Amino acid sequence: MAGAIASRMSFSSLKRKQPKTFTVRIATMDAEMEFSCEVLDHDVPTEEPKTFHFLAKFYPENAEEELVQEITQHLFFLQVKKQILDEKIFCPPEASVLLASYAVQAKYGDYDPNVHKRGFLAQEELLPKRVINLYQMTPEMWEERITAWYAEHRGRARDEAEMEYLKIAQDLEMYGVNYFAIRNKKGTELLLGVDALGLHIYDPDNRLTPKISFPWNEIRNISYSDKEFTIKPLDKKIDVFKFNSSKLRVNKLILQLCIGNHDLFMRRRKADSLEVQQMKAQAREEKARKQMERQCLAREKQMREEAERTRDELERRLMQLKEEATMANEALMRSEETADLLAEKAQITEEEAKLLAQKAAEAEQEMQRIKATAIRTEEEKRLMEQKVLEAEMLALKMAEESERRAKEADQLKQDLQEARESERRAKQKLLEITSKSSYTSMNSSTTALPTDLPSFNLISESLSFDFKDTDMKRLSMEIEKEKVEYMEKSKHLQEQLNELKTEIEALKLKERETALDILHNENSSRGNSKHNTIKKVSEGPSLYLP
Repeated sequence: MAGAIASRMSFSSLKRKQPKTFTVRIATMDAEMEFSCEVLDHDVPTEEPKTFHFLAKFYPENAEEELVQEITQHLFFLQVKKQILDEKIFCPPEASVLLASYAVQAKYGDYDPNVHKRGFLAQEELLPKRVINLYQMTPEMWEERITAWYAEHRGRARDEAEMEYLKIAQDLEMYGVNYFAIRNKKGTELLLGVDALGLHIYDPDNRLTPKISFPWNEIRNISYSDKEFTIKPLDKKIDVFKFNSSKLRVNKLILQLCIGNHDLFMRRRKADSLEVQQMKAQAREEKARKQMERQCLAREKQMREEAERTRDELERRLMQLKEEATMANEALMRSEETADLLAEKAQITEEEAKLLAQKAAEAEQEMQRIKATAIRTEEEKRLMEQKVLEAEMLALKMAEESERRAKEADQLKQDLQEARESERRAKQKLLEITSKSSYTSMNSSTTALPTDLPSFNLISESLSFDFKDTDMKRLSMEIEKEKVEYMEKSKHLQEQLNELKTEIEALKLKERETALDILHNENSSRGNSKHNTIKKVSEGPSLYLP
């Protein structure tokens, strides 16, 4: 299965050389091939140039289990994605948004708000046109909802995101179904669906829910004669189902699909061959190796980010210390200038006080001299008394001024002492900041990034395959564990889808709903899914025979 899909490329360009003979050029991820081919049995249009699409003919029942090689998975992902966007596979709106988020993760990697800014999905085709036209939502609103889920997929590699996409897509009703127009014995027009699970009969207007299903393990024989096709169930009590197709070529194609899907259906339920087991073992080894590489890169990235954060923090702290040192220097200079001014002012005040004291002493001497002088006349006496009074008042004023100047000198001395104390504290703080800066520089130098990161080497050892009961039991236990995990994950996924459906339901335009939308809503309200519907209709096929 894996080899068959891997050999089919997504598309090829070709040019015509002669009637029905073409040169085909196929470009893959690793190489480019060119060869000639001749188309014998098909009506080839004459338009130039011609494009052939090489697609998978048989769809895997479980993509995670059957798509072993990464290139196979990638090409099949591109095929299914295109079929969903072209509406060849019906996908409900809420599931379309989730699938689009996985497609974005596969293309762009982890979400980064600094890189993936608003409008980065404007040119991407991510949703079917039917879904876009069904709601009154702008492209920005769709992008916002896709990005919200895209951000949750952080850490998933491209192959993991593509596999999650396929695991959701394989549960869609029209996934892997090839439809053919047929008529039953009464001439009623029907659709025949062929897929990995069996044959299904549909009404032409309802491609989601089959009227009757024939699982491959319940079909005994399939044959056709001319345009009549016959399906014989394994249970002989059930009537043989016959129908007619439009062309003999259609019957041949139907038979080829039936044989191929039936063969793969039976092979899936048997033990894998040694070759397939070896391929799966190699794929697991490759996956484990890539996982370890991704973990190593993630650790390296985390270490670099932490080192860069530490460096930025140290640089920020260093700048802060430099600013504090500059401010301390400026404060110290201001303190020194203030101290000098106060000292000069104190000296001047002290000199003025001395001068005033000297004048007061001189006035006191003059007063004593005047008192000692005898004044004979009353006028002289009166004048002398007046002069004495003035001299006393002047001496009192001089004494008061001298006392005030002395107090001012004492205050200036106290201010000078405080200024010198502030200067001492500023010098001490500058010394502390300088010592911190040197310590920070030493730490910064010791936290530099290591030049040599540890390398990881993987040595592949030879694998042996021993089929024992203990291995089968262990495998069964692992399968049961995976089933439980899958059910829990599916429940969480369904809750997310229901939440988105409720959120955008108010913006839906009911008049634009297609027939498939209405049928899907009816199935969802009844709790029907792809697998339980097929199980129900296959339990009593004779009741549904048209």
